[in-house]
Amino acid sequence: MKDWRENDLFRGECREKAKELVSKMTLQEKIDQILHTAPAIERLGIQEYNYWNEALHGVARAGVATVFPQSIGLAATFDEDFVEKIGDAISTEARAKYNMQQKYGDYDLYKGLNFFSPNVNIFRDPRWGRGHETFGEDPWLAGRMGVRFIEGMQGHDDTYIKASACAKHLAVHSGPEPDRHEFDAVVSKQDLRETYLPAFEACVKEAKVESVMGAYNLVNGEPACGSKTLLQDIMRGEWGFDGCVVSDCWAVSDFHQFHHITETWEESAAMALNNGLDLCAGVSYRYLPGALEQGLVTEEKITEACERVIALRLHLGIVGAEKENPYDQIPFLANDSEAMRQLNREAAARCVTLLKNENNTLPLKLDELKTIAVIGPNADSRIALRGNYEGTASRYVTVLEGIEDYVGEKARVLYAQGCEMTRDRTTELAKKDDRLAEAKAVCDAADVVIAVLGLDANLEGEQGDASNEYGSGDKPNLNLPGRQHALLETAQASGKPVVLVLMAGSALAVNWADDHVSAIVQAWYPGAQGGNGVADVLFGAKNPEGKLPVTFYRSVEELPNFKDYAMKGRTYRYMKNEALYPFGYGLSYSRFDVTDAKLTANGAEATCVDSNSALTCSCMLTNSGELAGAQTVQVYIRYVSEDAPNWSLKGLKKVFLEPGETKKVEIPLTGREFALYDEEGILVLNSGDYEVSVGVSQPDERSVSLLGQRPVKLTCRAEKEVILA
Repeated sequence: MKDWRENDLFRGECREKAKELVSKMTLQEKIDQILHTAPAIERLGIQEYNYWNEALHGVARAGVATVFPQSIGLAATFDEDFVEKIGDAISTEARAKYNMQQKYGDYDLYKGLNFFSPNVNIFRDPRWGRGHETFGEDPWLAGRMGVRFIEGMQGHDDTYIKASACAKHLAVHSGPEPDRHEFDAVVSKQDLRETYLPAFEACVKEAKVESVMGAYNLVNGEPACGSKTLLQDIMRGEWGFDGCVVSDCWAVSDFHQFHHITETWEESAAMALNNGLDLCAGVSYRYLPGALEQGLVTEEKITEACERVIALRLHLGIVGAEKENPYDQIPFLANDSEAMRQLNREAAARCVTLLKNENNTLPLKLDELKTIAVIGPNADSRIALRGNYEGTASRYVTVLEGIEDYVGEKARVLYAQGCEMTRDRTTELAKKDDRLAEAKAVCDAADVVIAVLGLDANLEGEQGDASNEYGSGDKPNLNLPGRQHALLETAQASGKPVVLVLMAGSALAVNWADDHVSAIVQAWYPGAQGGNGVADVLFGAKNPEGKLPVTFYRSVEELPNFKDYAMKGRTYRYMKNEALYPFGYGLSYSRFDVTDAKLTANGAEATCVDSNSALTCSCMLTNSGELAGAQTVQVYIRYVSEDAPNWSLKGLKKVFLEPGETKKVEIPLTGREFALYDEEGILVLNSGDYEVSVGVSQPDERSVSLLGQRPVKLTCRAEKEVILA
């Protein structure tokens, strides 16, 4: 089978066929087709279609489908092969549901095959409510996860794509949520190129993503959905993107209503269309006839946009399909199957990130336990499983239920909510801490306490979607909300070992917990099978393998102003303070040792790098522990200069090893992995020395202290400065 990414022949055929179809449309029909609610054109064999569809971590808002772990949790797997597997599973369910819906004439929103996913924005600030929709704070990791998710979604057929992915939100978009419709994200050329654009570039150039969505905000004074710089100069010009550009929902109307860049609906529609926005999610393109009459746009521009939109549907094989489409045969019963449930359970376990494990508290030894206390507002919460932009699972397994099912009759499980998520009492008529006495009793009666705390998507999420008291989905700080910290102190005061399970889509400053409790597990929003996945890790059926895709800071006070988009002081690459838990960190129940690390080129040791370098970073990875498990070899690069970033992730490989087993790991590197963008946004391989770190974490001192092992450092040198295209 050919790989469609390497053979664009059929894509070209789709564009030619689209031109033929669009040439037969009236002006109004063309305009109708570039709105997200596209009506049927029966004489041309074009069915009604709605382009507003979601599949962030499973087919969303369209009835029953598998709810996989939220994107930030998938990023924590540090396993791009597995993320592609999840993308493939999502697109299988998407086709299964689409085929069924077509049979019964359901053409509503959320029932199509082009999806507004993945979100490859950079999670630059832990206060941002939508950060859990992303793949974390690192542009290289976000790019790798985004590329492989898209490849899983779009498939590898040499003719049709399985589903159409959409990389969003271009660009420089990460809060604050209340200001997103009017905010101007001012960013330097260096930060734009070094941080905010690389993941999008990878999705366009490597994954051949079918569409890209613009953001609500301004970027350096230009509305992102009508930005000549972003859409024309960079994406279509430099990157060669020939797919479909989509607006965020109602973003074009922001041009005149909130940004005040234009004055009328017609001017806004014209600005978007003239700068390359093809598909309008919203109603703004209904004003294109007026814009045409005023001479603000040409019919040629309307035609061009319509051709791209129709080409997307042709590539899916849902308009004018003339060749056999294998995806038409995916049956409805492929959705929500037992195989999907097992994959989801595996995903939930693989996301779990072990942050602390004092005296080998975990895994819990069931034969030594008679009574287990499970407490906390997230212990029996379905909301904390789901994240946002979620589907509807046929069954949800909470952490409490997962523990109960795993334990069975081997031990007694006692449950107490302990406190409400954000308030100091569970009902208005009760007194403060009305569930605390029950929690004390449960803890006193147990051999071990599992405290399940954190957040949920009602607290952190999108403006208008999250319904928290903080406002518009962002967090005001990094603290556990409500009376959760008091509940944790109560558990610790019982004198029993305390395992803290955090369910949240972002970093929390659990400094006290790090000093006092026995073990800490970050479970993210682990999906509908989350309870089973967490239980598998807690009791040792699965060895934890997650790594942090974000930095856990000690305090919000050490962060720059939320509205400042400069990267100085942000994320592991630029921060100066010591992290509570660093990016790339995560413990295992086994010890994995990296030895014999080296850089080679053509089989010989490499000490120099240049623009043409094709290097291999290799090492031996050994499982020195007593349990089988998976570990991620991580490669970081640092240019030895005061002005350079601390370290930057540039390679990773997940490896499964039996106890005592050793495998060779090879990770390719090129000159581009060593290069940095200068103040003018030009990619430069600087002359001088470079350090390459090879290990199971980044090489910062905090990671070394937490893991008790130091990555191997290699060195190489670039003899001369080279500007890379």
